[in-house]
Amino acid sequence: MRVGVAIVLTDESIDPVTLGPMVEQRPLESLFVTEHTHIPVSRRTPYPGGRELPREYARTLDPFVALSAIATVTTRIRLGTGVCLLVERDPLVTAKVTASLDRLSLGRFELGVGAGWNVEEMANHGVDFGRRFGVLRERVEAIRRLWSDDEASYHGRYVDFDPVWSWPKPIQRPGPPVVLGGDGPQVLERVLRYADAWMPRASGDEDRLRQRIAELQTRAREAGRRIGVTLYNAPWDAAALDAYERAGVDRALVRLPSGGVSDVEPALDRAAALAERIGGRRPRS
Repeated sequence: MRVGVAIVLTDESIDPVTLGPMVEQRPLESLFVTEHTHIPVSRRTPYPGGRELPREYARTLDPFVALSAIATVTTRIRLGTGVCLLVERDPLVTAKVTASLDRLSLGRFELGVGAGWNVEEMANHGVDFGRRFGVLRERVEAIRRLWSDDEASYHGRYVDFDPVWSWPKPIQRPGPPVVLGGDGPQVLERVLRYADAWMPRASGDEDRLRQRIAELQTRAREAGRRIGVTLYNAPWDAAALDAYERAGVDRALVRLPSGGVSDVEPALDRAAALAERIGGRRPRS
């Protein structure tokens, strides 16, 4: 199992250029960052964590800007979004941004996507909450076309454009891995339909989650596919990660605090020790 880290980067946290080398200097495989374009002040949609919305949610850096900065000061670690709220992003613009980032990072980018949970946030982008999964699927499919086709077109209910030229193309072909976040009842069907990997969150019923991971792997094998599983908010416990690995998880992301260097550095050391304990990959020289 590979071990990476995830963080909510903000204007108050450690900066990306400082963080990137700190991750790469340790036996960690990847760094994922999250996003919210904004947070509506109304707060009518309750935070899924069941408590007050953390301060950092309203202060996130743009993930693609942050990852681009990290790409320039690292050479090895994988860089991903955990997750990009693609229902709030134009697919034509996002295809160019992500392809550019993949080239800048020399093929190290992964596009983690999700439908989101904040009704008002989506509404401010003109997206109906009840149709978010259809919007997400079409935008993923359209971006894949833009990544791969010299003359790309897409005709769907929510995304519709005639043939266009869109360069650059990503280094990774036919494109960066698409990692779908979410824990809903239909998520496995969505992963199998249009993603390369699943990114569930480790919370709640852990036995049930391991069962779903095993089910996904079985269904993927039956379809002649390999589906990766990245466990977000992974437990800081080697025995628990061993159980997840047996179920089919191939990457665990532990959460770093959204703080300064003095907060992040001890957490990185702890993550490095965990990676070494469970056989995580060491940096290549």
